[in-house]
Amino acid sequence: MKNTSKLFSYVAFSFSLITQLAFAETTLITNVQGYTLDGDKLKQFSAIQFTDDKIDRTYNDAQKLPQSTEIKIIDGQGKTLLPGLIDAHGHILSYGLSLLQANLSGTLSEDSAVNAAVNYAQANPDITWIQGRGWNQVQWENKQFPTAKSLDKYFPDSPVWLRRVDGHAGWANTKAMELAGITSATASPVGGEIIRDEDNKPSGIFIDNAMDLIIKSIAPLTKQEQKIALIKALNKLASFGLTSVHDAGIFTDNLQLFKEINADNSLPIRINAMLYLPSINWQSTIKQGPFASSNDMLNFNSVKIQADGALGSRGASLLDDYSDHAGHKGLLLHSKEALNLYMSTAMNAGFQVNTHAIGDNANKVILDLYQAQIKATNSRALRHRIEHAQILAISDIPRFAQLNVIASMQATHATSDKNMAVNRIGEKRILGAYAWRKLINAQAVIAAGSDFPVESPNPFFGLHAAVTRQDHQNQPEAGWYNEESMTRLEAFRSFTLDAAFAGHQEKIIGSLVSGKKADFILVENNYFSEKKENIWKNRVLATWVNGKMVYQQ
Repeated sequence: MKNTSKLFSYVAFSFSLITQLAFAETTLITNVQGYTLDGDKLKQFSAIQFTDDKIDRTYNDAQKLPQSTEIKIIDGQGKTLLPGLIDAHGHILSYGLSLLQANLSGTLSEDSAVNAAVNYAQANPDITWIQGRGWNQVQWENKQFPTAKSLDKYFPDSPVWLRRVDGHAGWANTKAMELAGITSATASPVGGEIIRDEDNKPSGIFIDNAMDLIIKSIAPLTKQEQKIALIKALNKLASFGLTSVHDAGIFTDNLQLFKEINADNSLPIRINAMLYLPSINWQSTIKQGPFASSNDMLNFNSVKIQADGALGSRGASLLDDYSDHAGHKGLLLHSKEALNLYMSTAMNAGFQVNTHAIGDNANKVILDLYQAQIKATNSRALRHRIEHAQILAISDIPRFAQLNVIASMQATHATSDKNMAVNRIGEKRILGAYAWRKLINAQAVIAAGSDFPVESPNPFFGLHAAVTRQDHQNQPEAGWYNEESMTRLEAFRSFTLDAAFAGHQEKIIGSLVSGKKADFILVENNYFSEKKENIWKNRVLATWVNGKMVYQQ
């Protein structure tokens, strides 16, 4: 890596000059194993030339490189150069907060999750509310939801609020419930559930809309705190090779923060923002119409609606009972009338509608509503999306292409859920779950993402899961329902051109062709030739956005 460090010191010097010089500057990166999509075909190249923020052209080995002394030359040292990868579904502020709060990811028991919260509290003694995220009872030996009692032992006087990994359930201690006014008489809200113990007392677990009963008691973040979390998250995302992220559900004040950060030229990567419906002032924000910044770093042309909860917390809305919970079908978070209102308002205002749907009932309901509303609003060209499209009735799969609806999916959900999904929905319904191959064969467009911080934002984890259907221990050996796996090219496309298409940005990003933005990454290993089981190990050496290096290892 000695030569690589020399390369990046020179790159950093080169790009610092760009900000100092007013005239156009052309850069040529040579000696790379370059790959991009050109139409439907994979194109290889060995050098790429760009001027300021736009790509001029690529060169193969047979083509003569320019010799002008006016062009800055960078030796790529044989590393692999790819288009910047795009995450079509993440949560930037939540991810930034996860980097600043207690990290419970990977805890293997209720006790270990409590210990993680204790360690965080000891390291941050001035914090009033102990908050964290990442626990997953499915990974624990007893598979049971935790309770307030285990937190009360260490936090008798400090309120604690710990979100489940998927963000669809929260774990509170008794002090937090007292501050929120939660008692045995408190009723579960529509679209939510308060889990109760054998004495009918709240156990400390709140599902979906019930989480708001606790959250309303937590002081909101200040504007400066939000900015710190956002910028921390964006810089970390750039280090994973992400050059653009679709932020799946923000509020109007978050959108204003993004505008302010962009005005300060402080956005390291592109943001495609989805306004959460319903949320404060959503109608007035929608009336102002879609927005795109002049530098194409901030785009706002879509909304996010949430139809149901998650599979792990049994909040996903199913057509039939959960296989491991008789009499329970999950939750729809809004009435069909409310969903119709949100959709029609957004579609009529020219916004793409992106709806979270995990269960097969939620997906069917949303496809039915889309079918009616797309016709009523003549908005087929807006490329409406279903976020997750996780469990589908087989008969609903062809409807995606028929309605021009994009399946926005996260490959790592399959490899994370493989230990519990069949238990939840059984051997028959699983055939329509995480069904990438069936969707592709039915001509659907799949836009890839991670749903960070639910999963790691590392796109190479997603590429690996899409191709292998395995975890990082190469299990199961043949891949989990491996007939649904993607080819390397399909997975690559889902993180590049198809993700760009899902954001109406395929004309400016997603591939490295003349006239498009100079968004690309240099990585250690060749994604297209390395052993597929090693894809997740690939390391990003540098990330460029708009022709400027925003990250170097």
